[in-house]
Amino acid sequence: MNKILLLAICVFFNVSAFSQIIYEEFNSSKLGESRKLKIQLPRNYDSNKDKVYPIVIVLDGDYLFEPVAGNVDYFSYWEDMPESIVVGIMQGDSRYEDCAYDDNTFMPDEDSAKFFEFIGLELLPYIDGKYRTAKFVIGVGHDFTANFLNYYLFKDPPLFNGYIVLSPDLAPMIDDRIAQRLPSISQKVFYYLATGTDDIKGLMESTEALNTKLVGLKSQTFNYYYDNFENATHYSLVGRGIPNALEKIFSVYRPISKKEYSDVVMKLNTPIHQYLIDKYATIEDLFGLDNPIRVNDYIATATASEKKKQWESLREIASMAQKDYPNTILGDYYMGRYYEENGDPKKAMRTYQAAFDKEEVDFLTIDMLLDRADKIKTDFGY
Repeated sequence: MNKILLLAICVFFNVSAFSQIIYEEFNSSKLGESRKLKIQLPRNYDSNKDKVYPIVIVLDGDYLFEPVAGNVDYFSYWEDMPESIVVGIMQGDSRYEDCAYDDNTFMPDEDSAKFFEFIGLELLPYIDGKYRTAKFVIGVGHDFTANFLNYYLFKDPPLFNGYIVLSPDLAPMIDDRIAQRLPSISQKVFYYLATGTDDIKGLMESTEALNTKLVGLKSQTFNYYYDNFENATHYSLVGRGIPNALEKIFSVYRPISKKEYSDVVMKLNTPIHQYLIDKYATIEDLFGLDNPIRVNDYIATATASEKKKQWESLREIASMAQKDYPNTILGDYYMGRYYEENGDPKKAMRTYQAAFDKEEVDFLTIDMLLDRADKIKTDFGY
């Protein structure tokens, strides 16, 4: 809660000083006109030539872009989500034509069908072609544009991997259609829905009705999250919903926290090193990101392996750390611990001593390694 309160105070302050904001005019053949775009690139985009980034498409970019971009920058700074490219579509008064639906079918009408195709057939291919993108795309919308996001669920496969749907002004029948459609989608879908107790009454009621239909869906590919914020209005719920949505959608991406360590890792009945491998395989599978395992996660799982006396897991973790961080003492320390506990003190001593000229990591210091080596030498007379 304190983190969210801090975020509310500072996240919108001078975002452009930390990340690259680009303003563009995009000429659309589908729309027969140009549209203004706001694009935020990650802080170190130019220096990380091999890195790829998920995309966040923001409808109602006139007022939603800044809160979304600020939160993305803040969360990615603390590694609670991957750095991402944020694309805001300026709509202004055209939002109603862009996102209208037919009075009979309640699906996109002639004008909104053009806007539908503009995003899927023009804008996203343009962003993919110009920037280094990962194959994970989130859409964000509010009221009228939030409803419009739902139409992309009916593409096969759906255009977006994640949907942040804030107080949607739902079209008739769309709730039933979504509930029927979702179980048949084979790819992973993350769907976040939010309203507030002081939201516009009709929107709050229809959002609650949609939640009732979605919360009970049984699907291994559908990841659903819902918030009804106490005392939040139609507009203030946006500021609370965006960080909650990002935090939940990217929960698996975050470094292992104290809670994950105590509630999950320490309660595993399976090898701890496999949990670490599976965590990063999931990150790659979901978000298209081949990230190295973080130092934090090596330390967390190695510590758990020691406490649970899973010495083979400790050996595997140490071996992986030696490969990922060969210039640090990280892997050598835990490999030495493995040798100690596995009855090979001489090999442990030599492993500690061999790392004396490497870089220290977190609480692991050269003095710690040499002290352990000296203790073994004293105890065994080597």
